[in-house]
Amino acid sequence: MSRQTAEVVLVGGGIMSATLGMIIRQLEPDWSITLIERLPNVAEESSDGWNNAGTGHAGYCELNYTPAAGNQIDISKALQINAQFEVSLQWWSSLLKAGLISKPDEFIRRVPHYSFVWGDEDVAFLKRRQELLKQHHLFKDIQFSGDAKQLEAWMPLVMSSRKPGGAVAATRVEHGTDVDFGALTRMLVKQLGQTPNTEILTGTSVIGLKREGKEWLLTLQKTGGGERMTRSAQFVFLGAGGGALPLLQKSGIPEASGYGGFPISGQWLACRNGALAQKHSGKVYGKAPVGAPPMSVPHLDTRVINGESSLLFGPFAGFTTRFLKQGSVLDLIKSVRPGNLGPMISVGLHNWDLTRYLIREVRQCHADRMESLKTYFPEARAEDWKLIHAGQRVQIIKRDANGKGKLEFGTEVVAAQDGSLAALLGASPGASVAVHAMLQVLERCYPQRYEAVWRKALAEWIPQMAGQVLQHPEQAMAVRRDVLNTLNIQ
Repeated sequence: MSRQTAEVVLVGGGIMSATLGMIIRQLEPDWSITLIERLPNVAEESSDGWNNAGTGHAGYCELNYTPAAGNQIDISKALQINAQFEVSLQWWSSLLKAGLISKPDEFIRRVPHYSFVWGDEDVAFLKRRQELLKQHHLFKDIQFSGDAKQLEAWMPLVMSSRKPGGAVAATRVEHGTDVDFGALTRMLVKQLGQTPNTEILTGTSVIGLKREGKEWLLTLQKTGGGERMTRSAQFVFLGAGGGALPLLQKSGIPEASGYGGFPISGQWLACRNGALAQKHSGKVYGKAPVGAPPMSVPHLDTRVINGESSLLFGPFAGFTTRFLKQGSVLDLIKSVRPGNLGPMISVGLHNWDLTRYLIREVRQCHADRMESLKTYFPEARAEDWKLIHAGQRVQIIKRDANGKGKLEFGTEVVAAQDGSLAALLGASPGASVAVHAMLQVLERCYPQRYEAVWRKALAEWIPQMAGQVLQHPEQAMAVRRDVLNTLNIQ
């Protein structure tokens, strides 16, 4: 078997590895980088445009980011997610200015973000939410309306033929975005592949991962059988989506103990009727059903993929034992270890609402899904909409403070104590905060170099990190204006 050594090996050809690879290349032009993707091309799993909602998650419309407890609404997560997304926008803007990527309208477009509710209780909640968010500089542009005529101007399909009477309301942020993370990933990997000391291996699977002295030894094989090869690396990043957990377990690092995965599949109703799509411009988010995971908040979306305008509604959840859309039905079973068996059983016993929700979702037929759609688009016709299967999301199962299991719906970085290996687990909000997440990886795995060298260098690409975005209103708004203009989403 042929063997080569690299400073950095990135496993997975999605937005996370592409982002981390490009950041490292900006910071360390001479380092050798190898990116490995098991599918024939990059961005064919979770990052693919049809495998996610494409929402630039900024907390503008996602009501699950502002949970209510009695009369109290917690807006802290919405602020956090918004600030982290601003970091992504800043970095993409800097790449455009430097000529490292081009044509922003091929991966990002301005699409207003709406939250839409009905009923007196939810309207009151939405109004209070808007009032709280508007007090913060990041949300100063959020609008509220309970006027039917205004709502019809904002969301004509949603309000068309809606029965009069009853309280309805929506909030709107004009500079929301639709992002084709697949297109962005391909841009980043193409640019990365053109730099010296870079190797891009597609159609290649990692079948072995073990520690060898101060390095990691990866055994690779061409997908489907064939030539084997090895790569040694000083640092390994596992950014393989649902495939990251099995590889993390192969590493044998103590930090991986206790982690399990709960796979949830996603489905969408898609409408590629261009004339109909032109009548709707927005990401219209509602409230999730009781027991539903946050990734299943219903929304009617404008999507632009490969220049084609379409509409998506969903997602509709399902259950599968696969960790990847193109994975194995044995993935879940193979992930069970003595260290995570207890937490996984505990999660299964204490999440009956989620279990019932998934059973209900799996049993739905096309007519059932159309009834859900008509809640948001009353005039929808069944013949215009087709069910498509989106990507897999593996939610995190981990030990809680009492040693039992808990189910997480965010993302989490798991790193070896010596910083030689890191994995990104989980899903939402995922791709939108990729830059912030990958900076966390670098800060945890290279703490001394990050503080001594990289932090200053990064300031040229990212004028304000997430904490600064939250704490310095005037500077944050000035940076935002420049970024939105550069990306053509002002």
